[in-house]
Amino acid sequence: MEKRAGRQYRCSAWRRRNLPILFLFFFFFFLVFSGAASAAGNGKTHARRINPGRNSSRSNSGFGVQLVRRGDPQRVTIDNGIVAVTFSSPDGDVIGIKYKGIDNVLETLNDDDNRGYWDVVWSKPGDQRGPFDKLRATDFRVVMQDDEQIEVSFTKKWEPSDATVPLNIDKRYILRRGSSGIYMYAVLERLEGWPDVDMDQIRVVFKLQQKLFHFMAISDDRQRVMPLAKDRITGRPLAYPEAVLLTHPSNPEFRGEVDDKYQYSCEDKDNKVHGWISEEPAVGFWMITPSDEFRVGGPIKQDLTSHVDSVSVLYKMNHSELLHLVIRYINERLMYAGSAYVGLAIPGDVGSWQRDAKGYQFWTQADRKGRFFIDNIRVGTYNLYAWVPGIMGDYKYSVNITIQPGSKMDLGMLVYDPPRNGPTLWEIGIPDRTAAEFHVPEAYPTLMNKLYTNHPTDSFRQYGLWSRYTDTYPRQDLVYDVGVSNFFEDWFFAHVVRSAGNNTFRATTWRINFDLPTVDKSKGDYTFQLALASAAEAELHVRFNDLNAPEPLFSTGLIGKDNAIARHGIHGLYWLYSISVPNNQLVDGRNSIYLTQTRTHGAFYGVMYDYIRLEGPRGT
Repeated sequence: MEKRAGRQYRCSAWRRRNLPILFLFFFFFFLVFSGAASAAGNGKTHARRINPGRNSSRSNSGFGVQLVRRGDPQRVTIDNGIVAVTFSSPDGDVIGIKYKGIDNVLETLNDDDNRGYWDVVWSKPGDQRGPFDKLRATDFRVVMQDDEQIEVSFTKKWEPSDATVPLNIDKRYILRRGSSGIYMYAVLERLEGWPDVDMDQIRVVFKLQQKLFHFMAISDDRQRVMPLAKDRITGRPLAYPEAVLLTHPSNPEFRGEVDDKYQYSCEDKDNKVHGWISEEPAVGFWMITPSDEFRVGGPIKQDLTSHVDSVSVLYKMNHSELLHLVIRYINERLMYAGSAYVGLAIPGDVGSWQRDAKGYQFWTQADRKGRFFIDNIRVGTYNLYAWVPGIMGDYKYSVNITIQPGSKMDLGMLVYDPPRNGPTLWEIGIPDRTAAEFHVPEAYPTLMNKLYTNHPTDSFRQYGLWSRYTDTYPRQDLVYDVGVSNFFEDWFFAHVVRSAGNNTFRATTWRINFDLPTVDKSKGDYTFQLALASAAEAELHVRFNDLNAPEPLFSTGLIGKDNAIARHGIHGLYWLYSISVPNNQLVDGRNSIYLTQTRTHGAFYGVMYDYIRLEGPRGT
C-alpha cells in the first residue's frame, strides 16, 4: 500500500450522473523574451476577440495573423510573426512552438503527442483508478480568422462504442496580432443519459527543451535551477514513484537531493503564473491564469505547477456584489471579519464548496473591515460561503443568490456566529485551517530539497517528515501539558502512525493533560471543539481520562483522502467536530484527553490538526 501512496489519494473527484453539463477551462501560456513574465489581462471567454495581455511584444505588430498548412494534412500552424504554434491535426496537440530563433521550444526528442497536450484521469464509478485520456480530437475547423486574430477548434463527438471518457470535446486556441502568447480553453460537454463517470483531474502539460530550460520559477521566493528528467531515471525511487533521490545527477550539486513534483505545488489563490527560463537564448515560458472560476475546491486547494520535465497545470473547470461580513463574538459584541475569504459556489451545505467539483466558484478576500466585492460572475444560482482566518468554522448565507445578466446586489451586513457552546478553558493552535503553526521537524540531511533548507514558511515541503515522528518520540507518543507546553514547539504538525519496521505500523495516541479545579455539574455538558486541517485514510478516537475504555467518547469514523502528509501539504480538507462531553467524564484536578489515530495500513495515514478547544458549560 505504501508504494502506491503517492498516487492512490485523489484530488477533488468529479462525478455527474444523468444530467447534462458543460465545462469551460481558460488560461494563457506566454513566451516572453529576456525571461520576464508578462502580465495577462482577463480574457472575454465568449467574445470573438480577447483583450491582449499587457507588455505583449509589438516588434512584429504589422504582421497579420496567418493560418499555414505546408503540405502536411496532419499539421496546421498559426503564426503572427512573433510566435508560430503548430498543432497535430485533427488531434489538437501542440507539437511545435517557434519563437525568437528557437525552432521549437518544446522537447523535439519526444513524440508529437508528448509535447503539449490536455489529459484527463477518469474511471467508471467504483473502479480504483482509470486511464489517462489525452482528449484527442477527430475534427479541425477555423472558428474565425482575420489579420488581427485566429481562433481554431479541435473537436470530437463521443460515441457509445468509444473507449474514451464519455464527453464531447472542443479544444480552442487563439493567437492575436502582436502577442507573444497563445490563449487556450476547452469546452467539455456531457449529455443527458451518457454513462456515469468519475474524473480525478483535468490537466494541461507542456514539456520543454531540456537542453535549454533549466531554471524554474513558481513565486518570488520559490525558484531555482532544476535537475533533468534523466537524473530522475538514474536516481533511487523512494516511498512513492513521484519522489526520487538523485544519486547520479548531471549536475553534481544535485547529488543527495530529493526531487518530487508535489514539493512545487501551491494554493490556487497564489497560482497565477509559473514557468521556466532559458539562459541562452534568454527566453521564458510562462503559464498564466487569467481567472480562477473554473478551479474547484476553493482558493486554498493545493495543485501542481511546474516541475521536472514539464510545465504542468492541474485544473478542473468557469453582475457584482458589495457586502460586509462581521463576526458575533461570545459576548454579543460584533467584530470585523477582516481578511475573510468569501466566495460563490453551487448551492450546498455549510462548507460544501471545498468538496464541490461540478460548478464554478468565484472567490475574493475581504479587507480589514470585512468588506468585499465580487464581480464578473457567471449567470446562475449560488450560495455565498465564507471563513475567517483566526475564527473557527464556516459561514453560509441563508438565501440562494441568483445572478442575472447585468445584475447588482447589495446584501448589506452579514453576521457570522462561530461555533461556541461555552467559555474557553484552554486551546491549542490557531484556527486558520492549517497546521503551519505547529512543530515541523528538520528534514533528513540525506533527503533534502535545498530550495527549502532556509525557508521556514515552506519547511513542511521537505520529503520524509512523516518518519521524523518516530525519531522525535522513539519510546512514547506525544504528551502535551496545557499551561506548560508550547504548541509551536511541542505539538507535532501531523498525527501519523509509528513505524514498527518491515513496512508495518502501529497506532499512535497523543495525550493532552490539563487541570480543572472543579467540575461544574450544574450547567450541563462541556464541549470539545476539534478542527482538523487534513485527514488521509484516518480514524480518530477521543477518550477522556480512560485510555482503556472499551468505546471512545467520540470517533470520526474513516475520513479523508487528501494525502497532504505524503504530498508535502500543510492542510487538506477542513473537518470540524463539536463534541459534547458529559460532566461525568471529567474529574476535579488533573484530567487527560487521549487522541488515537487507529488506522495503520500505510505510512501516510493520519491527520493534521488545525485547532483544539475545550469549552465550559453554556452559561458559565
